Amino acid sequence: MISKITLCSQSLRKACVFSTALKVSRPWTRYAGAPAASRGIHVDSPPIIPTLTTSYAHGTSSTSLLSATLGECLLRTVERWPDREAVVFVQDGVRKTFAQFQQEVDQAAAGLLALGLKKGDRLGMWGPNIYEWILFQFATAKAGVILVSVNPAYQVKEVELALRKVGCKAVVCPTQFRTQKYCDMLRQICPEIESSSPGHIKSTRLPDLRSVIVLDSRQPGMFHFEDVMQAGSSQFVQQLQDLQKKLLFDDPINIQFTSGTTGSPKGATLSHHNIVNNAYFVGKRVGYTWRPNTRICLPVPLYHCFGSVGGGVCMGVHGTSLIFPSAGYDGKANLAALESERCTFIYGTPTMYIDMVNQPDLAKYDLSSVEAGIMAGSPCPPEVVKNVISLMGIKGIIIGYGTTENSPVTFCSSPTDNLERKSETVGYIGDHLEAKIVNPTTGEVLPLGMMGEIMIRGYCVMLEYWGDEAKTQEAIGKDGWYKTGDIGRMDAYSYCRIEGRIKDMIIRGGENIYPAEIEQFLHTHPKVKEAQVVGVEDARMGEEVCACVKLVEGQDCRAEEIKDYCKGQIARFKIPRYILFVTSYPLTVTGKIQKNVLRQEAEKQLRLKKEK
Repeated sequence: MISKITLCSQSLRKACVFSTALKVSRPWTRYAGAPAASRGIHVDSPPIIPTLTTSYAHGTSSTSLLSATLGECLLRTVERWPDREAVVFVQDGVRKTFAQFQQEVDQAAAGLLALGLKKGDRLGMWGPNIYEWILFQFATAKAGVILVSVNPAYQVKEVELALRKVGCKAVVCPTQFRTQKYCDMLRQICPEIESSSPGHIKSTRLPDLRSVIVLDSRQPGMFHFEDVMQAGSSQFVQQLQDLQKKLLFDDPINIQFTSGTTGSPKGATLSHHNIVNNAYFVGKRVGYTWRPNTRICLPVPLYHCFGSVGGGVCMGVHGTSLIFPSAGYDGKANLAALESERCTFIYGTPTMYIDMVNQPDLAKYDLSSVEAGIMAGSPCPPEVVKNVISLMGIKGIIIGYGTTENSPVTFCSSPTDNLERKSETVGYIGDHLEAKIVNPTTGEVLPLGMMGEIMIRGYCVMLEYWGDEAKTQEAIGKDGWYKTGDIGRMDAYSYCRIEGRIKDMIIRGGENIYPAEIEQFLHTHPKVKEAQVVGVEDARMGEEVCACVKLVEGQDCRAEEIKDYCKGQIARFKIPRYILFVTSYPLTVTGKIQKNVLRQEAEKQLRLKKEK
């Protein structure tokens, strides 16, 4: 048996980096005659031995999981680098060192306790990338309050559903941002706010809501941000200190809404253990444990797991500096911040990178400080990866894959991986995680290289969908495996290639076609800026392939030109029968392309063409 590992409290005090010399990771090698198929694959560095014999991987590691809360991690980081910049909000002129940030986190946490929030209560954070978002991310964690990440683009019905679903006791928001009038929308849902005193809201439609905290103005029935920061008297500071002994690393810390591209939002509930470890091991893989003074340009939204865990939690765990170029996404602001703040790292979705490499004045920006970046959040076309390397000069681009329910990252490449692995795969399995590729119908583990559903088990799997046992059981089996709904294939080194979503698969005359494969090929066409492929109804074949293509600005192209480009390069049955040129795609509020809506729009356009 493997001996139990006890983490010394002394090492916890020194740093939020827990290592153990014990290599707990290859239990099967301890038994003579253990079958090769049972061995894990060691992931302290990129795998160089093709260990796997089936599409099952266990990422074994010589570094132990962390057993700490987010507040404990931040404290250790502050002790190591008190004067290092923790966050910079370029547009708002806000700069905080780790020592300053810690002080304000404690002040805000004590203030939340003074307002009557208790351990386990939910607080909705509703707004763009501003300083107060990340401040309350850490303040709620310290106060034992569960932060609910609310999409800043939500409209009245969406935000009402989200807040009611998880029973938010408090909401934090600015008065408005761009066209989003947050306070007005809250008053529409809860007209009782106007006649309430702050902290005593009693609403019919949001029965759990008691407090609204406005960041930038005084509003009837609502607290101002400064009220919270000043409310934490010595009594509540002491209460906060006493509370730290009662916080457990398995406690829920964050609820992130996820609905994919269809359905009502589900509240993926994540613990300290989930996100602290995910941030630690992803940061370790991309080099935060050895890169000196990493400065991350963070244009991805904080309400999304990529921003809040890959950004906020990584900052607290690894001591990285976060540079926020703008409150809302702005491609030019990203490039300007990379230059002016001498960022060494950048995060982004493929769409954000496409936007940056297509900026007409890209060449004028000095990006020489940028060593690496992470591309994740949606499928990463190989051509986009290559363009980021060649046009932006970011040689250390890293691809990540995961889901909100997995805290989020499960596969990630290494900065030292070759171009083929970076552009064709999403990297290798994460430390302490298990992954398998299965037949979606039978659950049988497939041979290496065969396509099937990706399933994940390990520390990263969410606790539950908040208040929805049925949906939780649909997603997570009794055996602990989480069903991603993504189709992929794995090689003998555990590198994984994503082929698409199960629900996006096109069945044309009995042939299974995965849109991602065609999309990736279309991205290699010099006139194509972006391509999305859907299946449209066909009387004879059941479905036909339709490519919805967005062209590079200033380019003209005919459908036949695209089809000719495909001939001899991809199988004939995969060549799109229909090509539609579009200027935009229907998006969810989280920025994902709604393929079901795109399919409907494509079918409508094709019907109109036939009628003509």
